[in-house]
Amino acid sequence: MELYTESVDYLKSHGISPVIDDEIVDSDLLQDVFPEETEWVSQSPLQTDPCLPSTPTADSPDDLLQKRMVVLKGVLTSEEIYLTELETLLTPMRALRAAAGTSQPVLSTEQVQTVFYQIPELRDLHKDFYTSLRTRLQPDKVMDQQAQQDQGREEGPDLQLYQAEHYLSVGDLFLKFVNQLGVYRGFIDNYENAVEIVLKCMQSDQRFRTLAESMMSSKGSDHVKTKYTFEALLYKPLDRVMKTTLVLHDLWKHTPLDHPDSVTLQEALRLTSSFLSGVNERSQCKRAVMLSRGERRQLLRDGFVVDVCESGHNLRHLFLYADMLLCAKLTSAGRQAQYRFCWYLPLVGLKLHWAAEPLPSSDYQMKISKTRAKMYQLKQALQQHMKGGKGSVSRAVDRLRRKFEECEIWLLTNTPSFTLDLHSTSGKSHTVRLFSLCDLNEWKEAIEKQSGNCIETVPPDLLSVTGSCIKLRMTQQPPLHCVRSNESTHICGSLYVMVQSACGLQHPSSAYVCVEVDGFEFYDRRKQTSLSAFCVTPQWDEELVFQVDGAQRLFLVFVSQCENDTQDDIVGRVVLNLDPDNMYKKWKKVTCSLGQVDVTLSIKYVPHPLEPPSTTPLVQEPVFCVPIGQVAMQESVLVPHIVRSCVEEVERRGMTEEGIYRISGASSEIQALKHAFNTNYREAVSKLRSIDVNAVTGTLKLYFRELPFTLIPSEQFKELSDALDIADPYLRADSMLTLLQALPDVNRNTLLFLLHHLRRVAERKEENKMSLSNLATVFGPSLLRPPVARVDISQEVEVQVQVIFLYLQCQNLPEALLTKHLDIDELET
Repeated sequence: MELYTESVDYLKSHGISPVIDDEIVDSDLLQDVFPEETEWVSQSPLQTDPCLPSTPTADSPDDLLQKRMVVLKGVLTSEEIYLTELETLLTPMRALRAAAGTSQPVLSTEQVQTVFYQIPELRDLHKDFYTSLRTRLQPDKVMDQQAQQDQGREEGPDLQLYQAEHYLSVGDLFLKFVNQLGVYRGFIDNYENAVEIVLKCMQSDQRFRTLAESMMSSKGSDHVKTKYTFEALLYKPLDRVMKTTLVLHDLWKHTPLDHPDSVTLQEALRLTSSFLSGVNERSQCKRAVMLSRGERRQLLRDGFVVDVCESGHNLRHLFLYADMLLCAKLTSAGRQAQYRFCWYLPLVGLKLHWAAEPLPSSDYQMKISKTRAKMYQLKQALQQHMKGGKGSVSRAVDRLRRKFEECEIWLLTNTPSFTLDLHSTSGKSHTVRLFSLCDLNEWKEAIEKQSGNCIETVPPDLLSVTGSCIKLRMTQQPPLHCVRSNESTHICGSLYVMVQSACGLQHPSSAYVCVEVDGFEFYDRRKQTSLSAFCVTPQWDEELVFQVDGAQRLFLVFVSQCENDTQDDIVGRVVLNLDPDNMYKKWKKVTCSLGQVDVTLSIKYVPHPLEPPSTTPLVQEPVFCVPIGQVAMQESVLVPHIVRSCVEEVERRGMTEEGIYRISGASSEIQALKHAFNTNYREAVSKLRSIDVNAVTGTLKLYFRELPFTLIPSEQFKELSDALDIADPYLRADSMLTLLQALPDVNRNTLLFLLHHLRRVAERKEENKMSLSNLATVFGPSLLRPPVARVDISQEVEVQVQVIFLYLQCQNLPEALLTKHLDIDELET
């Protein structure tokens, strides 16, 4: 199925084309009205990117209303022509249906029903719309509408006509029409079947061929007969429905912001865009381009990506065909959009590898932060101008929109995200950056699925394939938030996501959940949990906080790291809609299915005005030599990430390592890990997976050793020492547990987390040679120290070791909490 070329091209251009279609707007008529304008100048914020829709023009209100009336008259004319074509298409239906009951039918009854499916309904829909619009545009009706708005005022005829055109309202007619576009869905789904019947019958039946090649229709006011083929007339409804967005866009573009139709037309434009998007999704398997040998190359998916190459990062359009990937650059030649070939890779044998991009340099982060701050200021200025709603500020609004879109395009192209490396069997390789992990996963799945079923095809004619992209593409523009108009469905404020646990894994693995939001990129839109312990039921209990502006969707992606695997495995993803009317002002616990895994999380939304983003990049606070309570507060946890990450890595691959925690790792590796944890947590986690496990244990011991205040406060040293002297073992254990419960929350839960880990290590003592006593000897001096240095060092060490040893032996040792529990009064069930 092919979409109408000019319609789609127009939607991708920024200027106002005087020739949309000879059936919609007469270019001669426009030049009669505006002789000084032989070509309307583009008002686009991005002259070099023809994929964004135009904003309302900056013409005077008089010019806008005149152009608006020209567009409306053109729509009326084209509707009349379209109705004539539908009537011509339906002319043979009654005769064919009657002949179906004879001994020599041209078409069977079922074939007649298929060929003419939904066409009578389409005719009725457009006839009602045409009649209503024609009535509304009659001069006396126009003047009547104005008179109702302004009775008793005596004005000149020109002013009266201007006011009449200003008050002329047709938005309700278009909105009613758009709400009935569902009639087209059945026709579109049936279109291929209808065409197939027509083509077959033309080959097998001379009577039908004669009919199908000589259908006549009157066109234009002079009723000149036009000759059509049956197939061409069948294509007319497809052509028409694809022009709907075009017409609405052009009408809205020439409607003043303070006109009663402005809001209604925006809603109609949103609905028809949504409808056509659904049509694209349903028909994507039917999109194809003919090959030189009569084969069909299907288009399965397309979208905007960033092509990462030596020359820089460039916004490109990526097309996934049934047998190859094609990358093209969108350009504009005059008023039309077209694609320029960049590269292609056959799908046969294509290997994929994805990775998260590292953080850029501090200078580059500074540039990103400044661009975000600038974009925020531009949005504020835009909102101030739009509140006035005056035509005199339309040029200022247009300039602000231009700058705003430039900022968003720059951030889209230059903000680090996730890369997908593509390696062909021919040795050619390319790297593309996707804008989110969810988007990357969708592309990766689609490519891998098709490459597994792909066979060698004829070498592509790259020129013709690239040329066909403009007609076949399903994605019309980059994922820019600034082009969305309906802000009532957005949320703005703080979004809290507490990722708690998951179940359903088939094999033990370390896992994390990546959480992403859409909206304006004033703030970070992506965060992820730490790596879980190596198990089948990961638990995080981590709170992720987002500052959101314009967010509509929340994306969750579950990623596992199986033992000995070189690449993370994306297990599943899910998208949650963020509806401001139904968002949770209290914690709402939900369970989401991400493929084979169910993830439990809680969500809370607090609407409030947002502070301007900082012009300086957020620098990660160090964790070494910092009070543990301060680190936990920064991370919104009860057990710092460094402790959890190191412990979980040891449990993943160090439980059977002989002398674990006793044998020290290389000093250089420990210092490298320390620096990474202090500056870039993501880099530190990456290093943990490949570094010597003894360096991991050395880093954890160094962290506790360098705490400015020991994990067990020095003030409790004497009380713990006295408790050790209690003869009764039960009373001694109770006293020790009481002192443990008295520790600050972060200290207590971190100590419990570590103690349970060490007990699991000691369970493998036959392999690692580390008993509870050995582990207490290693950790005691790092976890507990007296307020002042004692003369008798041996007695001090004995207390340190015995305290940890007794806690490790405790039979009823409480479990650790990793994060603060949600307030039960705030939890919505």
